[in-house]
Amino acid sequence: MTRIVLVGAGSVEFTRNLLGDILSFPALRDAELVLHDIDGDRLTTAERMARWTADALGATPAIEASLDRRTALRDADFVIDTIQVGGARATQVDFEVPRRYGLEYTIADTIGIGGVMRGLRTIPVVLGIASDMADVCPDALFLNYTNPMGMLVRAVDEAVGFPTVGLCHSVYWTVHDLAGYAGVPFEEVDALSGGVNHLAWILRLEHRGRDLYPDIRAFVDAGKVPDDDLVRADLFKRFGYYLSEAAVQQAEYSAWYIPKAGEIERHKVAIGEYLKRVANHLDEYAETKRMLDAAEPFEIEQSGEYAAVIINAVTTGQPARIVANVMNDGGALIANLAGDACVEVPALVDGLGVHPTPVGPLPPQCAAYTRPAVDCQELTVRAALEEDRDLVYHAVMTDPIAQARLTLDEVWRLTDELIAAEGEWLPAWLGGSAPDWPG
Repeated sequence: MTRIVLVGAGSVEFTRNLLGDILSFPALRDAELVLHDIDGDRLTTAERMARWTADALGATPAIEASLDRRTALRDADFVIDTIQVGGARATQVDFEVPRRYGLEYTIADTIGIGGVMRGLRTIPVVLGIASDMADVCPDALFLNYTNPMGMLVRAVDEAVGFPTVGLCHSVYWTVHDLAGYAGVPFEEVDALSGGVNHLAWILRLEHRGRDLYPDIRAFVDAGKVPDDDLVRADLFKRFGYYLSEAAVQQAEYSAWYIPKAGEIERHKVAIGEYLKRVANHLDEYAETKRMLDAAEPFEIEQSGEYAAVIINAVTTGQPARIVANVMNDGGALIANLAGDACVEVPALVDGLGVHPTPVGPLPPQCAAYTRPAVDCQELTVRAALEEDRDLVYHAVMTDPIAQARLTLDEVWRLTDELIAAEGEWLPAWLGGSAPDWPG
């Protein structure tokens, strides 16, 4: 029986969608599902949701829940990571402290100041998960959804060496949106992408062999792009290729939008968007508990999450195509990005596992735009693994919005304030009270 472990199962909305996908595959309907979270209330809610989902789909999985991580992980075949270290409060601090320095962000979970801080508090925990897996389920496949994706996959590879695949739906939904712009069915579109997580470029986009980029260009030039995609459309006009991940995040990956007068308004940039999502998640959790107590039904939709697709393909041998975040293997996947970077590329999945597809070099302008994200990724991972506070400052220095607004003295003070404010979630080597990774 396939044993699937969800670490961070207390993210009940995502857990419900993911389990709905998993249990919809015939080969997985009687899988062994193990839920783990450090929050007992959320874990109980997740278990109730899992049982409701199984009943609603007529599936018969064996469902367990455990507050003990090693117990949950034992003998796993697949481990899915969806944790958020520090939860809503840590995210709020990521926005509040920089705001005192005049810095505004939209999501702050990938690169820049928010990505660095999230990485520093999350890397030790994810390394602990991977180390436990090496002990109690050494043949399992680690599927990571947690951000900052590139930093975590890279840290696990360098410190533990455990097989890890980072998963994100941003390329999927970008291609979905672009198919709509071109007026063709999404299911009939072929795409090739490459880059790093949240900064992957759609290098080819075709419908039955026909290049769709002229249609996308006409759509953009005609001013038809919706307000929530104006930043990406602007970048497309300059670079010639569309970026993955929503415009709301692209706005904070360069100094061309948020720090420039009038650009927030002109490009409809949603400042503080992730704070609204955090509040909504808390409301959704409360509503989920209420509905479970009232025995009200939930809607189950196929979300196409890659974790379910991978598990089914490996279990049955039925091949599938996904997009994966994996190590660049010395530049074998993307030739003009760092060989030790975590990159996002297409991959084939079958009974033998996940097989990344080489993309070759990115167009030079695209590679140049992407490399600062790789630098932030490297500096943050080096800081965490080498326990080097100086490298934390260096990582924060790569933030384009901080570069546009702050002096270096201010960058140092801001970094110190953030470390002090987030001490309960940071490891001891940074003066925090959270455990260091024991490796």
